[in-house]
Amino acid sequence: MRLGDFKYLSAATGSRRLRDSNIGLRVLAVALAIGLWMFVNTAERGAVESLNVPISYSSLPEGMVIVNHPPTVVKIEVTGPSSLLSLLDPERLTLKIDLRSVSTGQSEFKIEPAMFNVGRNTAVTSISPDQLSLDLDRLVTRDVPVHLAVQDRVAPGYTISSVDINPPSVTIVGPSRYVSPLTFVRTEPFELKGLTAETNRSVEIAPPDPSLGLSTGHVDVRVNVAEAITDREFRAVDVEVKDSDFKYRVVPKQATLTIRGPAVKLAGLAPKGLAYVDANGLAPGSHELPLQVTVPDGMQLVRSSPDKVRLRMYREKLTTTADEHPS
Repeated sequence: MRLGDFKYLSAATGSRRLRDSNIGLRVLAVALAIGLWMFVNTAERGAVESLNVPISYSSLPEGMVIVNHPPTVVKIEVTGPSSLLSLLDPERLTLKIDLRSVSTGQSEFKIEPAMFNVGRNTAVTSISPDQLSLDLDRLVTRDVPVHLAVQDRVAPGYTISSVDINPPSVTIVGPSRYVSPLTFVRTEPFELKGLTAETNRSVEIAPPDPSLGLSTGHVDVRVNVAEAITDREFRAVDVEVKDSDFKYRVVPKQATLTIRGPAVKLAGLAPKGLAYVDANGLAPGSHELPLQVTVPDGMQLVRSSPDKVRLRMYREKLTTTADEHPS
């Protein structure tokens, strides 16, 4: 073999080795590219996004009201390429519930994936809740009187003579099931403890139900307090004899009286001098006289026992107080 032939053979062998090496690198590069594409494509297709989508209730018929509290958002899960999922706006996906055909009572609404316009290459795979339940009723208006709720008591011997409430009634608006049974509304408790005179206050109204609307939240109240009128019985009241010039004897010597008047004044009333008979101008002898009772102003006699007493007048003149009641 000549020297030139040797050089040619060496060059050919090196060229073939280089070509084989390039092919291997190309194959590796293609494999890596395919693997990366498959990884990215698989990851894109398998992405999941959770969204809280607002719910809009529209076209509720006039005179109707939703009684319960249905959800204001619905949670959905969307799968698809992450590049597309990142563009989703929950506000633009708002779920619109049309209520124009509802009636009183329960209404159910099924939520389907097709109700969300999430775009191509994406899909809604989960919805929570997937059904809405609405409780509907007629909206009614009614005027009802206001009753005053009280706490504790006025001072002993006093009573509430009258109560003035302004306004005396309020207008209530709300679901028929709550408004129709109402015959009145109550105020918050009005404190009476120890009252002895007229008192004015502004008092809040206690709402019968939080779903009801009231024309006013408070009323002005005037509570008029007066002395309580009651009866008091006085037992063993001495029967006195007035204007007698002679010694005397009275039978029975004591009476029972029932007097009506302000409780505070009655409590301090002394029985002495209440019951008597008038002996003015009477001659000695036996007399049957009506029992007379003196009561203070603002009081009255309800009954007395006995109605009459027997008075025995003696001929002996009175000389001292001790001589008035002979045995």
